[in-house]
Amino acid sequence: MKFTTADLCDAFPSVVHLVDPIFREYGGVSQFAGEIETLRVFEDNALVSQTLESAGAGRVLVVDGGGSLRTALVGGRLAALARSNGWSGLLVNGCVRDRAELREISLGVRALRTSPIRSGKSGIGERGGAVSFAGVMFLPGRFLYADEDGLIVAEKSLIA
Repeated sequence: MKFTTADLCDAFPSVVHLVDPIFREYGGVSQFAGEIETLRVFEDNALVSQTLESAGAGRVLVVDGGGSLRTALVGGRLAALARSNGWSGLLVNGCVRDRAELREISLGVRALRTSPIRSGKSGIGERGGAVSFAGVMFLPGRFLYADEDGLIVAEKSLIA
């Protein structure tokens, strides 16, 4: 899948929504895209793990971790699981860990920061609803596109 977010913004200016440029790249690939699946959790990644165990089918998991910088919601093990199950990328409104491992996995990973502290495992959270952060409303079924220039969201697929 070939695209640049700049070209998509030029071609579809009234359809794309720019995600505020607050996320850093941590994964082994910088360009990724796919249909959005959402989670809302807070300092607990049991639901993240459970979701990544399912078939990704090229989707992007958008995790609203409430912007917490205290614990990591994704590390090397979960990123490898995501890759092996066909997820194209992860966008985490929170932290990740195992930075060196993440760089070695062919998966797009964006997050606010890193934290070496693991998260809780109680399974509290919500899957599949609307989440809003970084100036954008993320809904299941919408599409996220990411590259070196930034992140954008559209209501439909913009590439064949």
